Amino acid sequence: MGALEWNKVVHHHQGWRLITCIWLHSGVIHLLARSMSFIFVGKHVEQQYGFVRTGIIYLLSGVGGSILASLFIRGSISVGASGALFGFLGAKLSELITNWTSHTDKVGALFTMFLIVVINVAIGILPHVGNFAHIGGFMTGFLLGFVLLPPPQLESLNLPVAVHVYSKYKADQNLLRLLALILLVTGRSRVRVVEIASCRNARFTVGLVMVFRGVNAYDHCHWCHYLKCVPTSMWKCDGT
Repeated sequence: MGALEWNKVVHHHQGWRLITCIWLHSGVIHLLARSMSFIFVGKHVEQQYGFVRTGIIYLLSGVGGSILASLFIRGSISVGASGALFGFLGAKLSELITNWTSHTDKVGALFTMFLIVVINVAIGILPHVGNFAHIGGFMTGFLLGFVLLPPPQLESLNLPVAVHVYSKYKADQNLLRLLALILLVTGRSRVRVVEIASCRNARFTVGLVMVFRGVNAYDHCHWCHYLKCVPTSMWKCDGT
């Protein structure tokens, strides 16, 4: 029905599942939890930057999460908008970095973002959840934030030499935006954090090629299974 299923994506060439799985949920509780998260995180992005930019971040971050999940998930089905949600968090982080001087409560914003990420990553190590869509969505949203979210207005800097500072700021920001766009399209972000995208020169576009070629990312990252599930005395990670 549109869920992300590795076998159908790779062997049946149903690449559209990378997109449709974003709009599906495993139950009412899953749907309500994700809706509340989007209300808390996504509404601020939409209020500041509009429906179009928010929609692009949502869609591309969701696809980025699906691509990364497809490289690791083979024996299970995946649904949900976790990648898109983490894409908003990544975009907010890059927006905070680029607009650092215009934020009044930087520590509070970073702490809130850190807390949300930690909680969701912790939930991701439970059985049947997984963190790969979270990580892929966050990285995609982080780069998209540099590309799509504009810098502060001139008057918001409130500096005596505002024109000169803003001009230099715009030049630096445009360079950062260009670099982020290149990384997003070619994806040359090595994702060393988890050695994900399974190649040393892994790219976003290369990630798609790897998915359709049926590459198993665990062959390149033997400990990454702990990002999907951490076994404890209360549960195992083999589906039992």
